[in-house]
Amino acid sequence: MSKITEKDVLVPLDVLANYKKEYISNYLRATQNSGRLMLFAGDQKIEHLNDDFYGEGIPPEDNDPEHLFKIAQNAEIGVFATQLGLIARYGMSYPDLNYLVKMNSKSHLVKTSQKDPYSGLLYGVEQLIEFKENSGLNIVGVGYTIYLGSEFESEMLAEAAQLIYEAHRYGLFSVLWIYPRGKAVLGEKDAHLIAGATGVAACLNADFVKVNAPASKDGKDAAVLLKEAVQAAGRTKVVCAGGSNADPETFLKELYRQIIIGGVEGNATGRNIHQKPLGEAVRMCNAINALTVKSVSIDEALRIYRGD
Repeated sequence: MSKITEKDVLVPLDVLANYKKEYISNYLRATQNSGRLMLFAGDQKIEHLNDDFYGEGIPPEDNDPEHLFKIAQNAEIGVFATQLGLIARYGMSYPDLNYLVKMNSKSHLVKTSQKDPYSGLLYGVEQLIEFKENSGLNIVGVGYTIYLGSEFESEMLAEAAQLIYEAHRYGLFSVLWIYPRGKAVLGEKDAHLIAGATGVAACLNADFVKVNAPASKDGKDAAVLLKEAVQAAGRTKVVCAGGSNADPETFLKELYRQIIIGGVEGNATGRNIHQKPLGEAVRMCNAINALTVKSVSIDEALRIYRGD
């Protein structure tokens, strides 16, 4: 894939003039001068508690939070997304990473059958900027999850809108995680509903929106169905969630189809990377990055994963 330059970056109009260069720099750094985002997601220690980090089929090293940082340090990625607390605890040992701070999180203990989901802000943007200046770390962006269709949807929409506006003012780019979820939602992976979610992200001025890939329906392939979501997002770029751990070859082939057929502009992958020993996790990262940013063939990506 050809490289993009500063003039190719769409700078939202809410970025203050004196932060425009920083926004462009952050965007190019996170997308590796490609415009596409390879996001390594390390936010699940709140979202899924220890279910994703300990148990059958999961290497013992994954239980240590530092495993995430070691992968990010040794692999080719665009940005590492996690909570501010982990960055504060480990960032001094990994100062060269590009960090995206996940600004809200909740656990999975309270089920939708009990109460519709709500995930509130953990920190404000001014606190994040203070941390960025004090630590000297490469904080390049912010992330926020919205559960579309929840009875608390309006609160999350308002928080996300304010977060993006404030983050842009300081030159940070934004990624929204948007998942239709709640008692009112009948099909979380319905392609039409997911397209609605990406349209919401555009209305909130998100730079990227992370959604689950839609389920195949009526004989239509999931990658083909993604096209509606990509078009609905307009100038907001769509990235697909990696989902639960899958066979690496199957995962890479599906990602390739999402990009080539669906037209998505990246991926946000966690479990399919970190639920592996360090060496294998790094190779998986590099294979995903090569597909996403370098537009290599699926055969080349598989060779990278296998270490051929």
